[in-house]
Amino acid sequence: QVQVVESGGGLVQAGGSLRLSCAASAYIFSPNVMGWYRQAPGKQRELVATISSAGSTNYVDFVKGRFTISRDGAENKVSLQMNSLKPEDTAVYYCNAKRTGWGPNYDAWGQGTQVTVSS
Repeated sequence: QVQVVESGGGLVQAGGSLRLSCAASAYIFSPNVMGWYRQAPGKQRELVATISSAGSTNYVDFVKGRFTISRDGAENKVSLQMNSLKPEDTAVYYCNAKRTGWGPNYDAWGQGTQVTVSS
C-alpha cells in the first residue's frame, strides 16, 4: 500500500512564501502523476497543480505565476513552492500520488497539511 506524507505547512502573512513537500512510498511502481490539491473550509477539494513522471506540469489558473511544482522522480517526491500567498490560499493542502496502466494501479492521498495566510 502506497503511503503519502506531506510536510511544510504553516502560518504566513499575505505576500509571503511557503514550500510544501511530499513523499510517496512507492518503491517499485512509481506514480505516473503526483499533485497537490487543497480544500478550504466549506468548499470542495480542488486541484492546485500536477506533475507527470515525464515532468509535464499543469496548474490551475489562480496559482499560475505564483506556485511552482517540482518533482524528484528518483525519490518519488514532489514539492510545491508557493509565493505571493494570498488569504484566499488558506486551506488544507493534500498531496496525491496516482498510478495507472501496467503494474499495480493506485490513487493515494496524504493526510493534509494546513496552510494559513493572514491578511
